Amino acid sequence: MGKSLTGKELGQGITQRKDGRFQARFTNRFGKRQTIYGKTINEIRQKLRTEQYEDEKQINVVSSDMTLDEWFEIWMNTCKNNCRDTSRHTYRVSYNRIKESLGWRKLSGLNLIVMQQAINELKTDASRKDTKKLLVDMLNKAIDSDLLHKNVAKQINTVVTKDSTPEEPRVLTIEETEWFLEAASHYRYFNEFSLALETGMRIGEIIGLKWSDIDFANRTIYVNRTLVYIKSDDKDSPNFGKWGFEFHEPKTDKGRRKIPMTLKAYQILKRQLLWKRGVEAKGYKAPEGFEDLVFTTTKNTPISPRDTTVVMKYIFKRIALKEPQFKPLSPHTLRHTFATRCIERGMNPKTLQIILGHSTIQITMNLYCHVTDDMLISEMSKFEAGANNDNQQIGVKVV
Repeated sequence: MGKSLTGKELGQGITQRKDGRFQARFTNRFGKRQTIYGKTINEIRQKLRTEQYEDEKQINVVSSDMTLDEWFEIWMNTCKNNCRDTSRHTYRVSYNRIKESLGWRKLSGLNLIVMQQAINELKTDASRKDTKKLLVDMLNKAIDSDLLHKNVAKQINTVVTKDSTPEEPRVLTIEETEWFLEAASHYRYFNEFSLALETGMRIGEIIGLKWSDIDFANRTIYVNRTLVYIKSDDKDSPNFGKWGFEFHEPKTDKGRRKIPMTLKAYQILKRQLLWKRGVEAKGYKAPEGFEDLVFTTTKNTPISPRDTTVVMKYIFKRIALKEPQFKPLSPHTLRHTFATRCIERGMNPKTLQIILGHSTIQITMNLYCHVTDDMLISEMSKFEAGANNDNQQIGVKVV
C-alpha cells in the first residue's frame, strides 16, 4: 500500500512525491510498468481507474509516443516487405503527399479533423482516394499491433472538388486511330504502339517481351512479365536509392496469359525482328539480363516507360496541328481503345477478359469498355431497324 507524505494510506500502487504530486503505477496487459501523475488524490484515483478500465477492455495502446512517420517505416518494412518494388514505390508516393502535415503527429494524437485537413490539401480526388486507402491500411495494422484502438481514417471524405464525376478514360475513335497511326509512323516506338492497338497489352508488358515469348509458328504471344524503371527501395541492396530496370511478374495469375496474333500483330513483330537485327549488326550489345528483349532503344538498351509517354506527347502535337479537336492521350489510351474495338466488333466479354489479363470480368466491362459516338449511332440503328421489323409484322404503319 502506498502512503502520503504524512504517512496516510493511499491505496494499492499510489504514492505521494516529495513535490506534493501524486503518482500511481500498475503493470498493463503488455507487461509494461505504467506510471500516472495527478495533483490531488481524487485526480490520481480517477486516472488510475480509467487506465485500468481501458487496459481491461483492451482499448489502450502499447505506446502513445510513436509518430506516423515512425509507424510508416515499420509498416513498410514489416507489413509490406514482400510487396513488389513498384507497389512499395507507390506507397511512398502516396504517403509523401501527407508526410509534412501528418508525419510528425503521434498516432494517439490523430483525429478526423487533422487528417481531413491534410487530405483536403491534395490536388485531386484520385490522389485523396489513394492516400486514404493507404492510411486506412496503415492504421488497421496499428490497431492489430495495439498501437491504436480506433481507425479514424475510415471516416475521411475523399470527394472535395465540385466536379466529383470521374473523367471517362480516353478512347480513340476509328478515325482518330487512323490519325494516330499515321502520325506515330514518323517516330520511334511506332511498332510498340501499333502492337498495343492489336493486342491490348500494357506498355510495360510490351517493352518487357522477350523473343522467347513470341511463337511465330503458332502465331501466339505469351505475356509473362512487365518491365519497370524504378528506384531501389531495398536497403540491403548495393543499388539502394539508384534507378534501374527490373522485370516484374504479373500481379495476378490472370496476368500471365497468351494472346493470339492478328495478321497485323504478326507483321509488326516480323518488322521488329528485322529492325532488331539491324541494331545488333551495328555492334550494339544489350546489357546483361536484357539480351532477348523484343523492343529496345536504337542502342539495344531497355526502353523506359517514361520515354514512351514523352514520344506520345510529340505524336499528339503532330496530330493537333491538323486536327485541333484531337484530345491528349497516353500510352494506356491504346489499351482502352483495343478493348472498346473488341466489344464494338462483337467479341465475347469473357474472352476479352482473358486477353486483357483481368482477374474479374467486372474490371473489363467497367474500366476498359467504353461507348463511343460511333457505337451509339450503330446501336441505335440496330434498335430502329428492329422496331421497323416489329411494326411490319403486326401491320403498323410508321409515319
